[in-house]
Amino acid sequence: MKNNEKKSSICNCLNLRRAASTITKIYDEKLSPSGLTVSQYSILKHLKFFGPISVSDLAIKIRLDRTTLVRSFKPLEAASLIIDVSQKGTRNRQLQLTQKGIEKYIEAEYLWNDAQNFIEQELGKENIEKLTSLLSVIERLGS
Repeated sequence: MKNNEKKSSICNCLNLRRAASTITKIYDEKLSPSGLTVSQYSILKHLKFFGPISVSDLAIKIRLDRTTLVRSFKPLEAASLIIDVSQKGTRNRQLQLTQKGIEKYIEAEYLWNDAQNFIEQELGKENIEKLTSLLSVIERLGS
């Protein structure tokens, strides 16, 4: 085995986590000129599409843990990319993109597409389709 070859584990979970980590790293590197991570970009993208939206509804729509999502909002709010537009005194936050957030999303969209294209070129369209199908099956296992 060559030094740069990585051996798969017998553990499916570990193999999936390693692959997810690699994919995340690729997207984060491609998005780095925008100052966003892939997680932050995804939030901006979904807020642009759904916003204004409650935190709970957003978590359901993008199928992420609410607590994890809330942690991801902090740097976006600090950078004035998202804002809570809920009525004063209400407990249910309603988030939406600011104008600065829309501009940042547009800036990052090109970089995100570059990451998408890179992954598709490396894996091939047919393998991407298989991967997407398998990941959907895996996700349904938890339902």
